[in-house]
Amino acid sequence: MSARCQVTGAQPGFGHSISHSHRRTKRRFDPNIQRKRYWVPSLGRNVTLTVSARGIKTIDKRGIEAVVAELLARGERI
Repeated sequence: MSARCQVTGAQPGFGHSISHSHRRTKRRFDPNIQRKRYWVPSLGRNVTLTVSARGIKTIDKRGIEAVVAELLARGERI
């Protein structure tokens, strides 16, 4: 499973871990990705999306129908 949100497009950020002695080592900031199933009445089936916590909030606010329509218009496979 890739660390990328299908709704918001959030993906890992990269930076440094800085120790007490101020040595820097590369690290990766992963988004909070979840696999979540939604019932989509217009499609008549369940859809499994890979979404971040912010993506789940977006779906709650806008509705699954609007979000799925946007994903399909973008050409995303769901």
